[in-house]
Amino acid sequence: MNLSVVELIKLGQRYCKLWPEKAELARYFADYRAVQSARFVCRYFPALALFTVVMQLYFATGFFTGTGKINNALNALPQALVYGVFLLSIPVQALVILGVKADKFLPPSLASWYRNGLEKAKEQGSVNKLTELTVSKPKYIDLAQLLQLTFSSRN
Repeated sequence: MNLSVVELIKLGQRYCKLWPEKAELARYFADYRAVQSARFVCRYFPALALFTVVMQLYFATGFFTGTGKINNALNALPQALVYGVFLLSIPVQALVILGVKADKFLPPSLASWYRNGLEKAKEQGSVNKLTELTVSKPKYIDLAQLLQLTFSSRN
């Protein structure tokens, strides 16, 4: 589908939130590692970007050596902002990549596994929660919803 960048970011956030945090999924799905990496990047990189900008400006002023001037910090500001913006763009890139992945159709082998899992979940009596899951052409977002539903019903 043709989605805008903002829609891809929102879909990536939804996919990241839906994917269960169960370590046993790492053996079966490569997406587990991608989602864990995206969660890490989204959690810590904004603070790292701010820290990087502040530290570059602090070291550029020279106040810690006793020869500091504000003009030094103003001269270093463009470079510090470039580094900060770069570090802030990494979580956005991760969410876009997750959004693109979430919008893709499952390969045939994984789609048949998905349908079998959907049938088992229906047998367990989770039918009212499964109305939003598709059967005909499932996508990775549907797989994440099924896994979330399966792991939430176990607890």
